Amino acid sequence: MIQPLAVGVLVSGNGSNLQAIIDRIEAGSLPAKIACVISNKADAFGLERARKHGVPAIHIDHRTHGGRESYDAALVETLRAHGVQLVVLAGFMRIVTPVLLDAFPNAVMNIHPALLPAFPGLHAQAQALRYGVKFSGCTVHFVDEGTDTGPIIIQAAVPVMDDDDEASLSARIQGEEHRAYPEAIRFFAEGRLRIEGRKVSILPPGA
Repeated sequence: MIQPLAVGVLVSGNGSNLQAIIDRIEAGSLPAKIACVISNKADAFGLERARKHGVPAIHIDHRTHGGRESYDAALVETLRAHGVQLVVLAGFMRIVTPVLLDAFPNAVMNIHPALLPAFPGLHAQAQALRYGVKFSGCTVHFVDEGTDTGPIIIQAAVPVMDDDDEASLSARIQGEEHRAYPEAIRFFAEGRLRIEGRKVSILPPGA
């Protein structure tokens, strides 16, 4: 019997994408288990979501470490202690360093609320509205040392309405995030992602 993929989720806030992943796992449509949820903020609601589902919920305060590398070393130690195979950033509001990336090569994912490479960084929805685009969306990508620059796995587009504000556009995008992120994790769990430079190919089942 194939063992489910052990996923470690890093959160800083509400954790709605974490909940979407949990829901897919519990529905039996995602061959994974969440080995641990870690947050840099003790009051992150994502930790409470983890506790409600019997998932180890761990607070590692970034303020108690001497820098980003030291903090990421603590993350790596905890993730490895829980047998994590894939690290998933779900609203984790910290830039990760090569300490984490080298520990989990091609096994750190992030989701961004825009169609990358457009509108990287913070407040992507507001950026899109200011620019006047007709479509926005979300991007699941592997993480590299840049800001939202890693190889793209999945993208989903949504229309931008004339009367949209940041909240309404964010809500529409989030609906696609909750579909796309578990799907990307499923492809990883099934061994169906092949990375060649910047290109990520999704292989057919059983390939």
